[in-house]
Amino acid sequence: MSDLDPRQRTDTDSDDDLQLRPRHMAEFIGQRTVVDNLRIFIQAARNRGEALDHVLLYGPPGLGKTTLANIISQEMGTELRSTSGPIIERKDDLAAILTDLKAGDVLFIDEVHRLNRIVEECLYPALEDRKIDIIIGEGPHAKSIKLEVAPFTLVGATTRAGMLSAPLRSRFGITQRLQFYSLDEMARIVKRSAQILGCTVEEDALHVIASRSRGTPRIANRLLRRVRDIAEVLHSGRITAEVAGKALAMLEVDERGLDAQDRAFLEALIGKFGGGPVGLNTLAVSLSEDDDTLIDMVEPYLIQVGFLARTPRGRVATAAAYEHLGLRPPAIPESAQEPELFGFGDEST
Repeated sequence: MSDLDPRQRTDTDSDDDLQLRPRHMAEFIGQRTVVDNLRIFIQAARNRGEALDHVLLYGPPGLGKTTLANIISQEMGTELRSTSGPIIERKDDLAAILTDLKAGDVLFIDEVHRLNRIVEECLYPALEDRKIDIIIGEGPHAKSIKLEVAPFTLVGATTRAGMLSAPLRSRFGITQRLQFYSLDEMARIVKRSAQILGCTVEEDALHVIASRSRGTPRIANRLLRRVRDIAEVLHSGRITAEVAGKALAMLEVDERGLDAQDRAFLEALIGKFGGGPVGLNTLAVSLSEDDDTLIDMVEPYLIQVGFLARTPRGRVATAAAYEHLGLRPPAIPESAQEPELFGFGDEST
């Protein structure tokens, strides 16, 4: 990938991310069903003087799960405590977090599907009964005591809702799926971000950046920052459609939003494996990537734009993928066609 890879992060980018995040529901663009539902649930909880029910947000990365957790905390008028599933390794870690919460606080756990199973089981009574069991002492002198936990709201975020255990999933009273954003919504997001960053972006350039942002605000904001850098150094600083197009070409982001990693995926699938079906692990090894990177960062958008199908027998490139790469799709005899190749089953071998 290029030196200006839009997926790379810097400290400055992290600061910009915080600056660009909406702080209230009224500022949040897109995800209307999710926002409207959350607004009602929050208002109802505030009217009753109760903590909001536990919330599960799931969908591809970069669509606003963390931002919505922050907004929920703001709208409820409480504090937000953030952590990540893999960080909570022991029951003691969870107990320390839960007992430090005040009434109404929001506990945000990113990658909630990666919670240790023992920690997860310890979380259940806290979610339902607001109590947590801890063991004091060792051996024959050990004893279990129950600690009271203040009423709180757990906001869990995951890109892998299917990996959540059924008992944990059932304890979320509010479950919302975030979808990819439309082109119009992406253009509005880019315009808002440009105003906050102080960029001069022409209307046509907004759509150029938005159309290559994969329906994902996080990517749109990263592309905007890199386009701004290129415009300031190589051009007058004003971002026109032509400047945006040239900058995105330098970033190796094509007209459909595919970057070098996406194209390498499709080229390996088509060039090395005849378009599939081929197993995920085989593809990952051929690209020197891990399975999770392909599942979370590459495949969702390729499926969204119709370039990839996940089937019970493996990954398959569609005719649209061949056409995008300027290749002719292989002719498949009608007798050899199998309906399952166009389904959305999954496999991991």
